[in-house]
Amino acid sequence: MRISQLFTKTLKQAPADEVAKNAQLLIRAGYVYKEMAGVYAYLPLGIRVLENIKKIVREEMNAIGSNELIMTSLQRKEVWEKTSRWNDDVVDVWFKTRLKDDTEVGLGWSHEEPIIEMLKNYVHSYKDLPISLYQFQPKMRNELRAKSGIMRGREFVMKDMYSLHTSAEDLQTYYDQTIEAYKRVYNRLGIGADTYVTFASGGAFTRFSHEFQTICDAGEDVIYLHREKNIAINEEVIDSAVEELGIERSELEKVKTAEVGNIFNFGSQKTNDMGLFYTDNKDERQSLYLGSYGIGVTRVMGVIAEKLSDDKGLVWPEAVAPYRVYLVSIGDVAEQATELYESLQGAGVSVLYDDRDERPGEKFADAELMGLPYRVTISERLVANNQFELTYRASGETELLTRAELLAKIG
Repeated sequence: MRISQLFTKTLKQAPADEVAKNAQLLIRAGYVYKEMAGVYAYLPLGIRVLENIKKIVREEMNAIGSNELIMTSLQRKEVWEKTSRWNDDVVDVWFKTRLKDDTEVGLGWSHEEPIIEMLKNYVHSYKDLPISLYQFQPKMRNELRAKSGIMRGREFVMKDMYSLHTSAEDLQTYYDQTIEAYKRVYNRLGIGADTYVTFASGGAFTRFSHEFQTICDAGEDVIYLHREKNIAINEEVIDSAVEELGIERSELEKVKTAEVGNIFNFGSQKTNDMGLFYTDNKDERQSLYLGSYGIGVTRVMGVIAEKLSDDKGLVWPEAVAPYRVYLVSIGDVAEQATELYESLQGAGVSVLYDDRDERPGEKFADAELMGLPYRVTISERLVANNQFELTYRASGETELLTRAELLAKIG
């Protein structure tokens, strides 16, 4: 992609009403546009980051045997009434509206109930189980506070997955597999070292559920860490968890975090409430066991932007960066820069080519603000010496390389 073909422009300053660092940087660098508090449009560069995150998540969910689908955002009132979660006193984040025929509907904030309702058409026998389904979809939540940029939105993209099992034991096995899959996701996203499987308030079936919390000063949660034992506990369950785990509270370190995922063992309560059962090999009706597993895709993008940025701008890990290389041409080298641009693309390297007629300093500043892993500079002086300048965004280190050496480094 040539920057001259992008409709977005970088900004010197973020909007005055945006206080979150992640959103300030993403807006200035042209990744997102703020529609209102907690609501953001994702621009061409932002979409590429989201798609890279989704690709990693998709690969790991597929690896544990889940099927991808897309459910509807409009949801029927009567489906949620079966579990009492249509009631605003039970779930207080609903956006609700009415159709032209005066039917009251909700805008999806989660999909446990609609998934169960749908599966009544497909799950009948033990031979149909276990089953796991996931989707990527915008969710709508009427949050009271939305001041953390894309880390806490009223509209956001989420990966939600649901699994159904014939027994509590089978559900627990899959639940544990999902924990390991989530660990792989966060490692691949570049935040695994600071992300902890955290004891949190329970689902319907167990005393505790699990969150995935990433250490982040801008986060809205507080957890207590036992680094040596790799134990993390959400502040809201600290007393009961300490008692059950048999550890001393004085051994724990208090840190601020951002929740980037969660998983729940719902047992058989929801499926019973909604009338979804299966027949076993003796043709007897049995209850189904439900697990629910979420990853906030846009929230993860915000956490990465918040944690890995510096005073110059964003610093994307290679796995999620919209492009690997920011190519800068200086002086009368358009022909050589274009040839390098096409060669890199031909070698499978994604490139954002700054072909604008701007000062070198402005190009370099934009490269740092956008945060691509590598900056490659080509100038008349460098061409004369058959060299290219390679700068690593994360460290700021620079190397002078021949063409063969450059391709070996980033090809």
